[in-house]
Amino acid sequence: MHTSRINEATGWLLAFRGSELLLTESGELPEIESLRHFSRWFKQVQRVGDYRGRPCYCAVLATDTPVFPGTCLRHLKKLLDELPQDLGHLAGRALELIEWDHTHRYCGVCGAPTTQRDDAIVRVCTNQMCRREHYPRISPVVIVAVERGPEILLGRSPRFPPGMYSALAGFVDAGESVEAAVHREIHEESGLFVRNLRYFSSQPWPFPHSLMLGFHADYADGDIVVQADELEDVAFFHVDRLPPNLPGPSTIAHWLIRDFCRRQDRRFGPGPELIKSA
Repeated sequence: MHTSRINEATGWLLAFRGSELLLTESGELPEIESLRHFSRWFKQVQRVGDYRGRPCYCAVLATDTPVFPGTCLRHLKKLLDELPQDLGHLAGRALELIEWDHTHRYCGVCGAPTTQRDDAIVRVCTNQMCRREHYPRISPVVIVAVERGPEILLGRSPRFPPGMYSALAGFVDAGESVEAAVHREIHEESGLFVRNLRYFSSQPWPFPHSLMLGFHADYADGDIVVQADELEDVAFFHVDRLPPNLPGPSTIAHWLIRDFCRRQDRRFGPGPELIKSA
C-alpha cells in the first residue's frame, strides 16, 4: 500500500517526523485507529510488516506537524536501546523505506517521475522509453575491533557525545571488497596495519541506509597517526581501563566491544556477558 489512504488501514503506525518516531505518552507504538482524527497529517503511507500479529504501516509527518494530544516524538537513535528488538528492527526498516521513497521520486537516469509498483518495494520510471527500476539503497560499512592482546583500539569522532569512544568504521568504496575496506579504513584513520580478520556479525543501521559489517582484527604493525579531519583521538585501551562512555547496547559497536571483553574473561558493565548479535 503506497497511498495516503490511512483511513483504510488498521493496525500499528510508525510515523516519523524526520528521525523522530511518534509514540503514545506512555511510550507505546500508537494504533492507527487512535489517530484517525489526524489522518490528514500522514503522508507516504505504506506497509512495512507485521507487529504483534497485526499489520504495521509507516508514514511521514511534515517538519511543521504539531505534537498530537496524548503523543510524543522521540529520536529513533536514542530509542533503540529501549524498544523491543523486533520493533526496533521494524522501525529501522520503516525509516529506510521512507528515505528511499523520498529520494527516488524522480528517475536518476532520465529525470521522469517514478511510481511505486503495487505493494512491491520498487519505484519504476514512468518514461516508457526508460522504465528503470529503483530499489532501496544499501550502503555497506565496515566496523572493526582491532585487538592488541588485552587492548582494543577505539576512536573518538567530534560528532560523538562528550567522552564517547567507539570501534573504527567506514564505508566500503565502489569496486572494493569488504576485506580491503577493513585494511584501508583502519590504516587511513589510525595509521595502523592489521591482520587476521574475523567476521563477527552485521546490523542494519537506518541513518540513513547503512549495513554495518562487524569484524575483529589483530594489530600487525605501525604507530598511531590520527586522521585529523575524521577523528579527534584514537588509542588502545586496556580491557580494565575502557572509556566510561561507550556505544549503547543496541549497536554493533557495543556487541564488538562486549565480545572482546568476554574473551578477555572480563565482565562488561551491567547485564549479560554478551549481547547476542543475531
